[in-house]
Amino acid sequence: MSEADIHLYTAATMNGYKPVIFLEEAGIPYDLTFIDFAKKEQKAPDYMQLNPNGRIPTIVDRSNGDFAVFESGAILWYLAEKYGKFLPEEANAKSEALQWLMFQMGGIGPMMGQAMYFQRIAAPNGHEEPFSIKRYVDETRRLLEVLDTRLAGREWLAADQYTIADMATYPWARAYVWAKVEIDGLDNLKAWFGRIDARPKVQKALTIPKAQPAFWGQADESEFLKENAARFASDVKKD
Repeated sequence: MSEADIHLYTAATMNGYKPVIFLEEAGIPYDLTFIDFAKKEQKAPDYMQLNPNGRIPTIVDRSNGDFAVFESGAILWYLAEKYGKFLPEEANAKSEALQWLMFQMGGIGPMMGQAMYFQRIAAPNGHEEPFSIKRYVDETRRLLEVLDTRLAGREWLAADQYTIADMATYPWARAYVWAKVEIDGLDNLKAWFGRIDARPKVQKALTIPKAQPAFWGQADESEFLKENAARFASDVKKD
């Protein structure tokens, strides 16, 4: 049996789910290696050769001379170009999709990530920082309001079609519960969640390599909170 062209290295995080969503939606065969943060596998020398930043996800394209791509947005862009899916060909439409992809990469992801870090990792490890929490929760809410405004009268974020911009943004924005951000009044955003929630291949992707229902407010978070805080305890600054 021949190997799949795409070898994906990932973990069950918001960024980690993004390429899985693409590959499942596109019906592209792939091999998967789970990166275990508890074992610091993302910092292993062999992996760092593929991803110098020591983060996930990363892909290796065996059909392109084992070409490695890291950074989740760059991976989605690469896969979209390679397979001709979920990215418009027309120049302005493509630019629109990439603008919203970059909005996620530069705004939604970093701000929500910090909101999650200070509440879900730092605080349980003895570093309660109300100023930082408020800063990132408030900024996340503002960015979700931007999405809500954008989605007024639209089904999708860009180019009147489902694109990699939606794929990138969904696992982050949908985790508003884990970031402890309220979405009251954001009816356009909620409707967009509903449309993507209803896509079976997206829901399958959110179980690969492991389901994390606490992210989406679909499970009791207490036990997972302890596990998650302990897993990343070494990332918390020590006095």
